[in-house]
Amino acid sequence: MRIGRDVRLAAKVARDLWAARRGQTAVRKKLVETPPLEPQQYVIGVYFADGDVNLYQLRQWYKPLAELAKTWPVVILSRNATAATRLLEESPVPVAYVRTVVDLEKLIHDQPIRVVFYVNQNTRNFQMMRYGRRWHVFINHGESDKMYMTTNQFKAYDYALIAGDAARARLDKVLWDFDFDKRAIPIGRPQADHYSGELPYTPDDREVVLYAPTWEGDRAAAAYGSIASHGVTLVRALLATGRHRVIYRPHPRSGVVDHAYGAANTEIVRMIEEANQADASAQHVHDTGAELGWQLAAADMAIVDISAMVYDRLAAGKPLMVTRPLNPDAEVDTGGYLAACEWLTAADAANVVERIDQVEHDDDSLARLAYWVERYFGDTTPGATTARFHAAVQHLMDEWERYAKIHEGDPEIDEHDSEAEELGTEL
Repeated sequence: MRIGRDVRLAAKVARDLWAARRGQTAVRKKLVETPPLEPQQYVIGVYFADGDVNLYQLRQWYKPLAELAKTWPVVILSRNATAATRLLEESPVPVAYVRTVVDLEKLIHDQPIRVVFYVNQNTRNFQMMRYGRRWHVFINHGESDKMYMTTNQFKAYDYALIAGDAARARLDKVLWDFDFDKRAIPIGRPQADHYSGELPYTPDDREVVLYAPTWEGDRAAAAYGSIASHGVTLVRALLATGRHRVIYRPHPRSGVVDHAYGAANTEIVRMIEEANQADASAQHVHDTGAELGWQLAAADMAIVDISAMVYDRLAAGKPLMVTRPLNPDAEVDTGGYLAACEWLTAADAANVVERIDQVEHDDDSLARLAYWVERYFGDTTPGATTARFHAAVQHLMDEWERYAKIHEGDPEIDEHDSEAEELGTEL
């Protein structure tokens, strides 16, 4: 038994080493093709210590950062070879590969970075946060009512850019002695001003319904997926009307745990294909693309499971329904929007057309939606959240200037890590 474990461990170590070497080879090749950063140019750094598997956390910030860079030059600081390779290929703003602490220190020496953004809580964030005389700002990678959104780690940063009143109320319950007025700056969701992707159909008079379910989950408490309980029935009903267009965007892990759940996903895809064959003008969409944005903007109605998609759609300020989990053990946090959302039960799935019409034309439902959109994201008028994001950055820059003047007579403090230089470590 012990020998078998040791063999598996050794094999894993060997695979990891091989993957790391391949990653280093790829990023070195990419760096040769990339012009070096212009010195003394970048005042905002976006720190990302994860591998490419978590790049979705950064990708959603690409367009807001590209817009911000028109005013304040932005550079992404990548600590991982696989992530850096992808970033060098696709990022709309410059990328620096800073594998070791020495590399990081050299960049800080060469660039006048005043503000550092963080999109997640990677423990290696602290390797960047050791450097003073700049603001360290948590910007996160989404808005939800998950436990992740109330971590005490918010206190580690000088500031946090939060979505709105709901985020502040959520944090206020758990962050003791935290100066919200100073350190928590509401900006809404700038991504909503930059929805990306081209429509894969020609718009017409059909009503567009986005159905974006999550996967089945790996435990009862997280059994939020609706494909098997709601999905087949509701999609069949929508395809039958002749006046709806379905955008079906399932979670890529759908069916990895439950074979029946995967079979239901396959059935929905089959139904969509057959509907398009029967009527080419229907242009129903099975969406598996990497870009998320056009779906939220184009859909007249969205039907989503309990997931980040609830809040992504809410930020669009347009009608949505949330599927009520069939599993009674699924944990539902009713402390926020889910306390007042428009639920779609499995029993109502066959009547989804009537439910859509009801939600879209009910004054009370529309009033509740407007209230929760405002509570979570503030003003969602196109351009408003980008303006708040830019105003927040301007405030940070003004504060940097103010403190720089206060401390301009202070002696220079060497933040250089001589031990790290000797070892050349990634740490």
